[in-house]
Amino acid sequence: MKLSFSCCGISCCASPRIPHEGRLDARVSQSEIGRIYDKLSAVYDIWGMMTESRARNRAIELAAIEDGQNIFEVAVGTGLAFYEIVKRNPHGRNAGIDLSDGMLEKAKKRLRKLSGASYSLSTGSAFDLPAATESIDLLVNNYLFDLLSFEDMDRVLMEFKRVLKENGKLVLVNMTEGETRGSKLYDFIYTWSPKTMGGCRGVRMADKLTQHGFTVETRECVQQMLFPSEVIIAHT
Repeated sequence: MKLSFSCCGISCCASPRIPHEGRLDARVSQSEIGRIYDKLSAVYDIWGMMTESRARNRAIELAAIEDGQNIFEVAVGTGLAFYEIVKRNPHGRNAGIDLSDGMLEKAKKRLRKLSGASYSLSTGSAFDLPAATESIDLLVNNYLFDLLSFEDMDRVLMEFKRVLKENGKLVLVNMTEGETRGSKLYDFIYTWSPKTMGGCRGVRMADKLTQHGFTVETRECVQQMLFPSEVIIAHT
């Protein structure tokens, strides 16, 4: 399948850069993430709507969900994407996990609005997915890799590949590296105080995916309130 790169219709993202030692690596340990997002859960929806909603909505659009699929979302957060997934897949299997119990409680409250919906939500880690090998049609992941060290990215991608069926689809959304002067503000904040950014810094995942045997179909950049996100569609 042809690989395409676009950035809100502009070709500023057309040349992916190979990760190197000079790029920002994660500075908040995974052992701290759950506690950080428990605290942020009360206000996360405001941040999500202001800075991430365009990228998240674009990811749902590109996912092209078909009712009856086996869909798994890793890092469901407060359920902003999971709600839309379950609405589009009422007769399929929908499962989601997150490290933060606080975020999961918000997600469960949101999903109660869907009467008769089929889904499960539980505490879990991206490093050890509660799913059988080659069982998932579509795996969705929003804003996780921007929290992970480069080394941990490899571990998680191997786990993603394990659970996806042959020609299964992976939908990723991450904070990415700023392409404009204003968007670089967030990298500056991260350098100054990583926890102020919830542990997130800009990443570019297309090359990592290719290294792990995924075929990257599309990478798009979406900027909202100067916050830069990448939306990636890939296949096993």
